[in-house]
Amino acid sequence: MPIAEPYTLLAADGQGDAAEASLDMATLLLSAYDLGDWINQSAEVAEYVYWKRMVGEDAEAALKQREFAKAKELFADCERFGRFHPDYHEAKDKVKAAEKQLGEIESVKRFKQAEQAVDEMLHEVALMIAESVSESIKVPSNEKGSGGGCGSGGSCGCGSGGCG
Repeated sequence: MPIAEPYTLLAADGQGDAAEASLDMATLLLSAYDLGDWINQSAEVAEYVYWKRMVGEDAEAALKQREFAKAKELFADCERFGRFHPDYHEAKDKVKAAEKQLGEIESVKRFKQAEQAVDEMLHEVALMIAESVSESIKVPSNEKGSGGGCGSGGSCGCGSGGCG
């Protein structure tokens, strides 16, 4: 069902005409774009963009990212057979060590902090929007501890797509 249809249905129920409902949807979408622009102009996003660029220009970070990616690939091969694979624990330890080394690089550390700040800001905005509609609307948690991690298919730090 296209986005505008629910508003047209509401209008048909006697809460205004279809043109008014479509106008409300257009206004809502324009406001959402404005909100996105304000967020993009925030100090948190500026800090995030700056540190993302710094990680991208950091030769040490690039080297550690490659080492981390190799360790993750080896672990993924072992993980296909489960913890009974003879190299499973060694491969898992290598991933953790590579992730730790990557996380100790200053630019990566600052990038992760900036990323967390943006994540928290976006979660707060989503929470405010949801609560303005209804207090019973659920907003997904931005907690990292629920299901992420190297072994569960989640992120292991700056690996695929992150930090650079």
